[in-house]
Amino acid sequence: MKVGMAMDNYYPRLKDLREDHDMTQQQVADYLGMKQSQYSRYERGLRDIPTDILIRLAKLYQTSTDYILGLTNNAKQYHR
Repeated sequence: MKVGMAMDNYYPRLKDLREDHDMTQQQVADYLGMKQSQYSRYERGLRDIPTDILIRLAKLYQTSTDYILGLTNNAKQYHR
């Protein structure tokens, strides 16, 4: 897999996951403790997602960070 391929899935997955969970950008932003406009920049690919936010999003959507980043198409959450 080319490195660039993962980034092609990164930002659209954030929006898809949010919509699949029937959430608004404002609801996700509230969960993360930030403004909606800041979260919107993540979905549009205007800002990279910090690791701590990425982990919180994976927990919110019960998936893996690898899935959000487009490194896998398996949406199942990892178990310890």
